[in-house]
Amino acid sequence: MEIAEKVTAICDRLAIPLIFKGSYRKANRSRIDSFSGIGDEKALQILQKAGSNFGVPVTTDIHADEEAAMAAAYVDVLQIPAFLCRQTSLLQAAAETGKVVNIKKGQFLSPEAMRFAVDKVVDSGNTQVMLTERGTTFGYQDLVVDFRGIPLMREYGKPVVMDCTHSLQQPNQSTGVTGGRPALIETIAKAGIAVGADGLFMETHPRPQEAKSDAANMLPLDLLEPLLIRLLRVHEAIREQGVRM
Repeated sequence: MEIAEKVTAICDRLAIPLIFKGSYRKANRSRIDSFSGIGDEKALQILQKAGSNFGVPVTTDIHADEEAAMAAAYVDVLQIPAFLCRQTSLLQAAAETGKVVNIKKGQFLSPEAMRFAVDKVVDSGNTQVMLTERGTTFGYQDLVVDFRGIPLMREYGKPVVMDCTHSLQQPNQSTGVTGGRPALIETIAKAGIAVGADGLFMETHPRPQEAKSDAANMLPLDLLEPLLIRLLRVHEAIREQGVRM
């Protein structure tokens, strides 16, 4: 609730449309003793309350077919995790809720392959689809972003979001805790805007070292507003050059 309140206020001041994201359960963890949640219904109720209290749409990940209808009762956008973006039945179940479906590109897939993920949702009767670029596996313990993928995926006629924090993860560390390179968040965000991304996804926390997940690649919350101000200038410059935004 603290983060939702502060981020909403920042985006209101800057006139930036916001979708607030939280995970009601973290299903993909490196170690079995990693924090995974406080209970599905309890967490979904908190997300719904954040959205209603601060007047913003909310989104969360789903991991199995039966979760789609459950989560859809509380949130506005269903997000398909990158590792699950090829799961046909999961995409169909998300589509059938009638909610917007945001599909994160698998770290193992080309941008061109994401056309088929879009088709699965559309062919299930739901045209409300977004795609999110979150980096591609590079060796065993790193990710890289191929920025050609953003304009390529925009050719499918759906919005494309640049995930500026997950794309800087360093997975599969020997400690069992994912690493990251948060110092490059601004670089990744600027590049995404420059090639025409329709939106940005960022994880932020007032005290990243205390975050229950992805602490290594979080943006400190006090850095969010100055960063967004700089990114708006980049966005305006690109728009003036005639790049479709």
